[in-house]
Amino acid sequence: MTKRHGYALLAAVIAVIVVISAGIYVGVAGTDDGSRDTISAGPRGPRNSADPASSGTWVGSWSASPAGFEPGTERKGFAGRSIRNVVHTSVGGESARITLSNLYGTTPLSVTHASIALASASNAPAVVPGTLRRLTFNGNTSVLIPPGAQVMSDAARLRVPHDADLLVTTYSPTPSGPVTYHPHARQISYVAEGDRTEDPAGDAYTEQSPFWRYLSAVDVLSNETDGTVVVFGDSITDGISSTMGANRRWTDVLADRLRTESGAPRYGVVNQGISGNRILSDGRGRPAANPSGLSRFDRDVLNRTGVKAVVIALGVNDILRNPHQNNSDRIVEGLRELTRQAHTRGLRVVGATVMPFGGHRGYGPALEAVRQGVNEQIRSGKVFDEVVDFDRALRDPYDPRKLRERYDSGDHLHPSDAGFRAMAETFNPAHLKGSAAAEL
Repeated sequence: MTKRHGYALLAAVIAVIVVISAGIYVGVAGTDDGSRDTISAGPRGPRNSADPASSGTWVGSWSASPAGFEPGTERKGFAGRSIRNVVHTSVGGESARITLSNLYGTTPLSVTHASIALASASNAPAVVPGTLRRLTFNGNTSVLIPPGAQVMSDAARLRVPHDADLLVTTYSPTPSGPVTYHPHARQISYVAEGDRTEDPAGDAYTEQSPFWRYLSAVDVLSNETDGTVVVFGDSITDGISSTMGANRRWTDVLADRLRTESGAPRYGVVNQGISGNRILSDGRGRPAANPSGLSRFDRDVLNRTGVKAVVIALGVNDILRNPHQNNSDRIVEGLRELTRQAHTRGLRVVGATVMPFGGHRGYGPALEAVRQGVNEQIRSGKVFDEVVDFDRALRDPYDPRKLRERYDSGDHLHPSDAGFRAMAETFNPAHLKGSAAAEL
């Protein structure tokens, strides 16, 4: 078999994987205005006292990719308890809506009450007076979400600031089975006994949690933001080594730049990083915990609200984790497939080089050669529309196989807060502008 035929076969196999995986996650029906219909709703509730704004563009302000089910929740889930997720906005708007996911559930998830509000202080469960809004689903206060499905709420009128904490609270009265969650939130959320969805004081929320549960997106209706950029990556994008509760992931700094710098596109930034994520290989289970980049691209990028561009920062786990991917061409072909999928939707694609990990456990010359091979092809300009060279920005100038010391969190793989800031500062916002290339 020739090398050309080998690449063609590899591309065909990857395409089959993508088609199969796209059907695994059951979504919700789309509507003409870009919103989505719920699956099954309960009794209709009173009219929301703050009707949604009617003009503007729906954009993503926050998101977290479902990464698996929470251990220990297989039987009861969080029956009879309220979950108050604390999330941080990238852009503001005049109305908000949320998406709840039961992707990893095995039984229907009953949510009888849900609310959204502004947090009174950073990392706090208390509500800013007058901002608590009851959420509805097709006009109903309750919703039943089947296993493997997600649901979007109706819009609620709430003036959402940029760069602020929101409190999204859900209550489930009955056992729901495994809880769909995002384990590395780097944010403190809260749990209370009973239905405390409309509790403004927050005193009942005595249990703290480092996870986001069920909540996978917050969208806002904005007259000042033109679209959404999705950042698609692994633990580095997830911000696993950033300071807890400080919002110092590189995507947080990027959001600040897009919002404030002259000439930058006014996009909301949504973080679709999953720690340990690979391009080519799924985790275990069905649906797979930690699904591959190829498996989840449709769900986590193409179906995000108002998406205009995507930043792809994957590859290090394909190289580093067992079984190691020792063929750089296979990794690059996976990246090219992601670019092809994005281009079918007219999305601009910015791709990142793989940063150094010399000194990390498992590092060796063979893995370094694969990393160099991947980066060489990325820098050629034939994989993405534009390239952000995180490798060059963060590597030690005296030993380019390693992170510069001040940018190293200490494990020689993940950046420090200073490293995350350097990543965002080396990013060129102008690369998010323009149309997708016809061919690379």
